[in-house]
Order: sequence, then structure tokens, then C-alpha cells
Amino acid sequence: MKAPDDRPILITGGAGFIGSNLADRLAGEGYHVIVYDVLSRAGVKRNLAWLKSRHGTRIQSVVADVRDAALLADAARGVAAIFHMAAQVAVTTSLDDPREDFDVNVGATFNLLEAVRRAERPVPLIFASTNKVYGNLADLEFASTSRGYLPVNALIRANGIGEHRPLEFHTPYGCSKGAADQYVLDYARSFGLPAAVLRMSCIYGERQMGTEDQGWVAHFLIQAIEGRQITLYGDGHQVRDVLHVGDAVDAYVAAWRGVDRVAGHAFNLGGGPENAVSLRTLINHIGALLGTEPDIRYDHWRAGDQRYFVADTRAARAALDLGTPMPWRDGVARLARWLASERGFDINPGEPHPMAMPQVSAL
Repeated sequence: MKAPDDRPILITGGAGFIGSNLADRLAGEGYHVIVYDVLSRAGVKRNLAWLKSRHGTRIQSVVADVRDAALLADAARGVAAIFHMAAQVAVTTSLDDPREDFDVNVGATFNLLEAVRRAERPVPLIFASTNKVYGNLADLEFASTSRGYLPVNALIRANGIGEHRPLEFHTPYGCSKGAADQYVLDYARSFGLPAAVLRMSCIYGERQMGTEDQGWVAHFLIQAIEGRQITLYGDGHQVRDVLHVGDAVDAYVAAWRGVDRVAGHAFNLGGGPENAVSLRTLINHIGALLGTEPDIRYDHWRAGDQRYFVADTRAARAALDLGTPMPWRDGVARLARWLASERGFDINPGEPHPMAMPQVSAL
């Protein structure tokens, strides 16, 4: 397949979870893709090898840190579009080393924006932001229900948190991603850059090597598949909206192709109310998929944790013409099968998992 533009597309963090899925989509459509990644996270080298095995010379790898302003500017030169996915992604890491968090999330984004601004022809830039820019939503009243924490406010319960919600940055991670988010929007406003922001909720799916600090859906599945204990911080009734990575990639591609309409705007991107699920409910579903009850322990709430976050996706769906997202049960089952296959297991939903796991009573 021949792409409509011979110029390559730059994806920073392109060997990561979402980046590699995005690169796969674009290379499959015939584009040449520059995967700019320092390859420091677990699993990303395998993702890069997977991309090269599928697409050959359409994947160009630049192994470099986004904090290297000169290399980043060089990679951005002459491209058709930029998807800025690279980031320090863990709240816990930001608390341990706020300087590194700032340099990666704010400094690198600023340098990339400057490179685009100084280019002879500015190109579209789509930035991966986070729902953490809205803080812990402490001003909202929540009811404890059988489905987890839900807003008392009927409109929010029905639709989720919208883009009109005031920004409130908590933790160094929230501050750094929020600052970068605002820089992207202001460069669109002040300098006319064709740039837009997607504030993501919980994205999950194939090629996600989740950890306790980031990628919790995959992390829960990995722990359960390998017979390890799952730690829930707080009471486990926190509610999140989860979105399959294929649907997220649809949104990023749509934002790029429709950037003339959406430049200077931020959109909340998540599964929406129909894909909202409490942590305990998701773990129960994992138990049903594996045929055995996962081993759970509980620990203290973590800094900046939200009892509830569900994205109001109406603006994104309308502006980007997005379809109905994959139901979360179907997506989690797909991810479970992929993760199990990666580890040499064969999972059939409803049948006992081949690795026995200890049983615990609910707390």
C-alpha cells in the first residue's frame, strides 16, 4: 500500500504500548514511521522488533532520549506529522525524582514544540495527555454503590467528566503532564501550530506490559496469569473507564487527519460511562476468565488517586467521528489471551487456568 504522503511520520515513544500500536496502524497503511524511543522500559525492545518484522523498512528506529533537543529536532525535520507519546508516566516515579519527571514531560515537549514552530512548514502535532490534569476531583461528592464510587451529580454520573472541568494538577506527574498539555494548546493559540491534545483515561490492550505504577489492567492480568498477588491501593471500589488501544489509535489518527478542525483543542479520551468499571469488578472478571480467584491484598491509598474518573467522550466522538468503543469485557478477554500466549499459556474463557492460584476471601 502506498501512503498519500511520502514524508515519514514521527512517533516519540513509538516502541511503547500505544506508540507501537499506532506505528503498526500507520505502517500498515503504507506510511514510513520514525520510531523515536530510548528503549528503557520493559518490553519495548520486543515491540520494536515486532514492528520491524511486520513492516521492514517502513519502520525507522531512532534510539535516543527525548531530552536530547538536537536529536529530537533532527528527527522532527521533514516529517508529515508528529505524535508525541514519549513521557515519564508514573506518579510514583515523579514523587521519587520530580526533576527527571519535569525534564522528560515538560522540557522535551517544549523543545519539540520549538522545533515545530521554527520549521519552514509547521506540521500537525498530536499530544498524549492524561486525565490526571483534573486532579483528584475532591470537590465532587461520591456515593459508594455496588458498582463502585459514582458521582452524586446526575449529569456527571450519566456522562462523565467533561473538558469544561477546571484543571487542578496534583503530584509532580500531574503538574508536568498538565504543563505540557497547556504548552501544546498555547502554541496552537499563540503561534498557529496545528496541534491538539488527547487527555487519556485508562488505555489497555495488546502489547501492554503493565506494571504496578502504570498500565494497571495488563498488570492485574499478568499478576493473575503468573499466580502472583495483586495489590489494590485503597479499597478497590475506584471506578475507571477503560478504552481498548485500537479505539485509542482510531482517535489519534482522526485527530491528525482532522487537525484543521481540532487544532488548539483538548479532548477527553476514554471508554466513557459504558466502559466504566471498578477495580474489584475487573478483578472478578479476570477470575472468571482464568477460572480461579486472584490473590488480592490491600494497601493505603496513593497520592493523587481518584475515587472515580470516567471521561465524558461526547466532544471527542463528535469532533473526531469516532465509533462505539469495544466493550470492556471483550477487550480484557483479548488482552488476557495475548498476555497468556506471550507467557506460554493457552487461556479459554470459562475453563480453569493451567496455573493454580491461591484463593482468598474478599475483604
